[in-house]
Amino acid sequence: MTNPASAAAPSRSRTVAYWATTVIIAAELALGGVWDTLRIAYVREILEQRLGYPAYFSVIMGVWKVPGAVVLLVPRFPRLKEWAYAGAVFTYTGAAASHLAVDDGAGALGPTIFAVIALASWALRPPARRDPAPAPSPRILARPCASR
Repeated sequence: MTNPASAAAPSRSRTVAYWATTVIIAAELALGGVWDTLRIAYVREILEQRLGYPAYFSVIMGVWKVPGAVVLLVPRFPRLKEWAYAGAVFTYTGAAASHLAVDDGAGALGPTIFAVIALASWALRPPARRDPAPAPSPRILARPCASR
């Protein structure tokens, strides 16, 4: 027989996988955010010269990446975590698409890998880090429209 208490608790390997993927994404967001905000030469070369983005774009991206990294690591704030994960996936998939748009397929590999790691972190998050908002009632979704 299975112990109900142990069945509800996440497995150790799932917890380790969650934290490994989350730390990788948080570190990339934090470091990348600082680099973007400071507009280091590496960032300028990729964003401005290779991809053609304006200089201010990296500062906007960087300013949002750093708090996203913090939110992923701190306890509570499940709704903010959902936004941080969404922002990370938008950032990485947008970066991959940008590289593909300028025929830089090799440059799209890194952002694609980070997008997969971010999605893995999101999927592995424990119940305490999930948004507890209730699902909409089926009655509300199935309500017929009033005819005029």
